[in-house]
Amino acid sequence: MTSRRGRILTLVALIIGALITLFPYYWLAVMASNTTADIYTTPPKLTFGGHLFANIGEVFSQINFFGSLLNTLIAAVVTTLLVLFFDSLAAFTFAKYDFPGANLLFGILLATFVVPTQLSAIPQFTIMAHLGWVGDLKALIIPAAANAFGIFWMRQYARGAIPDELLEAARIDGAGFFRTYLSVGLPVLRPALAFLGIFTFVNVWNDYLWPLVVLIDSNHVTLQVALAQLQGAYVKDYSVVMAGTLVAIVPLIIVFLLGARHFIRNIAAGALKG
Repeated sequence: MTSRRGRILTLVALIIGALITLFPYYWLAVMASNTTADIYTTPPKLTFGGHLFANIGEVFSQINFFGSLLNTLIAAVVTTLLVLFFDSLAAFTFAKYDFPGANLLFGILLATFVVPTQLSAIPQFTIMAHLGWVGDLKALIIPAAANAFGIFWMRQYARGAIPDELLEAARIDGAGFFRTYLSVGLPVLRPALAFLGIFTFVNVWNDYLWPLVVLIDSNHVTLQVALAQLQGAYVKDYSVVMAGTLVAIVPLIIVFLLGARHFIRNIAAGALKG
């Protein structure tokens, strides 16, 4: 009886948590489907309106939505792939190989956590200007191709998930470093890679400050910068802004669902093996 009551309470708590988590998305859809006047009504309107497609049409007419979407998609996908490769490779090395200066190098890596990203904007922009990359997507992709969080996260996971016996067996079979990394490291690191991929993609997709600084052509910007252009200096049509935001989060939801399925499937497989 107590066990059944505990399961019911757990289920109720999960349902409440899910409703709280999903409510902002529901509220976003409600605002996107109404007018700005409806948004300001008291009490607030909690039902869908009939202006969603009209508001989305306004978004498409006011900004270069699809061009900005393509820029953001290219930056997010390429950056995510580079981060997954470089971070997992560095993490695999730190976790399973001893080399001179490893601890010092990893300590310096961790020290970068305490440095706010805003402090690096000016020197980073100077470097991009010297390279001639200002206004180019390379200025978004290359500086973000590896990061300290990803290396730290993957290293912590690799230390416990990859048995030393597997590495020793690979060495006995004559596998070199990259062969061991590809055949032994990556298959075991899939759940961690799924999480890091989602985390990186969402961060790049939602990034606003650095694209605003380095992409100086207003017609060649990322989606977040383009959506900010919907907010006029004197009149703000929040229903149109919400409609643009609603359309912009659809790719994030798709990526999350695909990555989360992979992540959960591998976690479940690991639990069954345990």
